[in-house]
Amino acid sequence: MLEMSQVQKVANEFLFPGEIKEIARYGNGHINDTFAVILTLPTGASQRFILQRINQNVFKQPKEVMENIIGVTSFLKKQIEKNNGDVMRETLNLLATKDGEFYYLDDEKEYWRVYYFVENTITYELVKDAEDFYQSARSFGNFQKLLADYPADTLHETIVNFHNTVWRMEQFKEAVAADKCGRAKDVAKEIEFVLARAKEASYLLDFAKEGKLPLRVTHNDTKLNNILIDAVSGDGICVIDLDTVMPGLSAYDFGDSIRFGASSATEDEMDLTKVFFVPSLFEAYTKGYLEVAGNALTECEIDSLPMGSKLMTLECGSRFLADHLNGDTYFKVHREGHNLDRARTQFKLVASMEEQWDEMTAIVNKYR
Repeated sequence: MLEMSQVQKVANEFLFPGEIKEIARYGNGHINDTFAVILTLPTGASQRFILQRINQNVFKQPKEVMENIIGVTSFLKKQIEKNNGDVMRETLNLLATKDGEFYYLDDEKEYWRVYYFVENTITYELVKDAEDFYQSARSFGNFQKLLADYPADTLHETIVNFHNTVWRMEQFKEAVAADKCGRAKDVAKEIEFVLARAKEASYLLDFAKEGKLPLRVTHNDTKLNNILIDAVSGDGICVIDLDTVMPGLSAYDFGDSIRFGASSATEDEMDLTKVFFVPSLFEAYTKGYLEVAGNALTECEIDSLPMGSKLMTLECGSRFLADHLNGDTYFKVHREGHNLDRARTQFKLVASMEEQWDEMTAIVNKYR
């Protein structure tokens, strides 16, 4: 458990533009340790910053994580300035340490960083209506557009094979073969569901190998709660949580948003009659995304968006089911069969997408 005296000691290593008045834990994130630092400025006004310790159990190479973030945010600031935007609100900004670095390595070899706090913004944990989803689409579309010319191949792959769908399928097959907990016999239908679609796992990667899908800067956690929404206008203004920024395919980010946001139910809903794909939410997201990012994407990338949605959902479901077979060692579970419930919701979504495939394709063509 972190002592606040330790946190205070680390905070003192950063070049805050005033006197530290208060430090307190902040937010409900599950990975990094996050604190709000409140300053008293020389003018007497207050200003907030976010201080974070990077979780090295999740991010094994924190220096590479920070190098990615520094590169991407620096590039974003230049693009935002060109567009006469507000660089202090439209991207994250790092505060330097007294040594001129953008991260601090403490005595315990832990990595810390400080972001400027973006005031007068809100975040939503769940999609409450199509407008929220539309705004998140515009934000992630703008993220993709602004970074279209960034040399994605220079980014570190901080979580290796994160969205390598072929590798994920092989991991699933290994979990089935090992059947460590003797659970395979009870989930034969679910296993067959994945294996029947195994050949599709290489769909996007094959196009990438052929040069038809370009390597992009991808966020890899495109949930609604990673968008800061302006508290007055209601517009999405800033993409946050950049730890998983890596090289990838645009369809990954688009598809993960759809998996999360175009569902009728929560990720672990036990009553599958309540779980289905919602075309109207898919349309809201597609409209917002392509309005902003459309001109930055190739025709093949736009064509790939429905398959990205399906494959990201199938990948996630297969990971939940593999973890169930392995004894629930990766994802946190809160009840018996929790990962199996999660897997089943994803598979129901995949099946629902397949039933409405023509409509998905028509929606993409409508807004391309």
